[in-house]
Amino acid sequence: MATVPGALIWEIVKKNNAFLVKEFGNGSQMVQFSTEKNNLYNVNSFKHSGLANKKTVSIQPEGKDLSVVLATTKTKKQSQPASLVHKTVMKKEFRRMAKAVTNQVADNYYRRDLKNAALSRLSAVYRSLKVAKSGVKKRNRQGVKTPGRK
Repeated sequence: MATVPGALIWEIVKKNNAFLVKEFGNGSQMVQFSTEKNNLYNVNSFKHSGLANKKTVSIQPEGKDLSVVLATTKTKKQSQPASLVHKTVMKKEFRRMAKAVTNQVADNYYRRDLKNAALSRLSAVYRSLKVAKSGVKKRNRQGVKTPGRK
């Protein structure tokens, strides 16, 4: 089966696809976002496109605990959608997850240009998973000074 080059796919899908979200920014300037799965910044561009690139990276939350899924696509399995994605579940502390993402994306010669995007996505996903501690806030134990009293 012949594979289609990524540049040709991008030319076909860049202006119209099911994942495209067009919004107006400042004045009449239009901003285009993409909701596709393997797009780290959710920007409609060739560099971050999960449709046009053979090598893509995705970072998503997994469940309610502090676990994150790092998914990369296998380049040799493009014609087999069932085994296309390699998923890794990370349940470690943030620094170890960041090191694992750096090793997988940049140090492994996978997609060096997506290192900063993957780390920022990991940071955003990890922040969203952390829940604020519920309960009564502690009051300040120092005396409150009111004006006019001695």
